[in-house]
Amino acid sequence: MTNDDCWWEPPPAGTEAEQLVGALERLRATFRWKADDLDGAGLSTRIGASSLTLGGLLKHLACAEDHIFTTKLSGAPHSAPWDTADWAADPDWEINSAAADSPWQLYAIWDTTVARSRATLAAALAEGGLDQLVHACGPGGGHVSLRRLVCDLIEEYGRHTGHADLIREVVDGRVGEDPPPGWHPVIG
Repeated sequence: MTNDDCWWEPPPAGTEAEQLVGALERLRATFRWKADDLDGAGLSTRIGASSLTLGGLLKHLACAEDHIFTTKLSGAPHSAPWDTADWAADPDWEINSAAADSPWQLYAIWDTTVARSRATLAAALAEGGLDQLVHACGPGGGHVSLRRLVCDLIEEYGRHTGHADLIREVVDGRVGEDPPPGWHPVIG
């Protein structure tokens, strides 16, 4: 099996930055595999009393990516569609509004936002590494490091990949820890 077969695998022995980015990429790939290739009914399936859906999670994690690698990293304002959402009226807008989006729109927003985040993170790492301070401040008022942002996004994906795992099993029985070798997301 080549590295291309399991492109999401972190390096067996890499630098701290390579390991953290590798862990994030593995979670991104696993989440995208759990949400992959579904129609509107599959993306809107709920389990139990939870309002979470795979479509809502696609949009939520795209929003988290943009917030972390745009707003928190540099202080830049949110990009579309987050910049026009009425967050005061609906603090869970990204999750709730996903019901009105087509599968193509949900996959496109996640795929394009993650591609933008990858490029932004790579540029930031090349410019100043994990130790550089970013725009966001911690509870004590001091600026946090890029390392903290990457760890925060790993945590966010860890939580929601677990949710996606449960929802996808209900949709069609898909289970597993990682995508199968050779998997690539269905686009569009």
